[in-house]
Amino acid sequence: MSGNRDSLGTSKFTLVPAVISVAKGIVYALAALMPCANAQSYPDKPIRMLTSEAGGGSDFVARLVAQGMSTHLGQRVVVDNRGMIAAEIAKHAAPDGYTLILYGSPLWLSPFLRDKLPYDPVRDYAPVSLVVSTPNVVVVHPGVPAQTIAELVALAKAKPGALNYSSASTGSTQHLAAELFKSMAGVNLVRIPYKGSGPALNAVIAGQVQLMFPSAGSATQHIKAGRLRALAVTTAQPSALVPGLPTVAASGLPGYESTSPFGVFAPLKTPAAIIARLNRDIARGLNDSEIKPRFTGAGVETVGSTPTELGAMVKSEMAKWGKLIREAGIREE
Repeated sequence: MSGNRDSLGTSKFTLVPAVISVAKGIVYALAALMPCANAQSYPDKPIRMLTSEAGGGSDFVARLVAQGMSTHLGQRVVVDNRGMIAAEIAKHAAPDGYTLILYGSPLWLSPFLRDKLPYDPVRDYAPVSLVVSTPNVVVVHPGVPAQTIAELVALAKAKPGALNYSSASTGSTQHLAAELFKSMAGVNLVRIPYKGSGPALNAVIAGQVQLMFPSAGSATQHIKAGRLRALAVTTAQPSALVPGLPTVAASGLPGYESTSPFGVFAPLKTPAAIIARLNRDIARGLNDSEIKPRFTGAGVETVGSTPTELGAMVKSEMAKWGKLIREAGIREE
């Protein structure tokens, strides 16, 4: 400090730059410690988990994940169904661990299907954990004269454009799995879109279309009842969810793989300590003796991952499916 006196003889002091610098350093240090302090008490109130509309695949997964997390976090995890606006809400939420988003591939593939999205799937979120993955199966109506993938490809090549496949919304896993099949097999299959996976599957059962790539969970009962014939599963390796069914890759299309993964994300800049806590308790919930069988019974495989692995998976999925979407000229209606 340096001092002088004013006209009344009162001493005035000014802070020299060195003292100012020290004071600023203390303030910055205290500010840096705040996230750590918050992380130590986290969570001390309910957590909101944003996801798709009620009744969708993401909604089902979110409710089971939330149930498992609540048990281990010691706080309620409340599912908030917002549809695709959930992505924008999560982007602008406070990065304090009290707002999360659980979503599947529409979160990171929508940038390839439509213009001017209000979020970036890589830059606007902090990955927390991959939670589950759902395999698809290739099914045909029993009247289709194909018992294997090789026979289906041969039939499609013999009659270009004669075979129709059903799917739900543009860019859905069912849709993209079929388009990847078309591309790799070099066949012409005609897409018949429906407003939901249920009506799309019913169309195959009724013989209105010849084939589909539905989720294993939705198709299993119809396969067992003989209403559908399953030819292969879309995972890279055989799946315990559909025992005895070969993979598409091993049936004549090496390298073919299509699944429906779901992940949990937090707003960008959420403290690493909170991300780590969430990741740990999500994993505990996925392995809970009450939760895991409910996923398996619905045809869903529990996975779990590190935040880094989820981030890498999103980038890999975007590279793979983005290329296919561009080449096939797929755009959302």
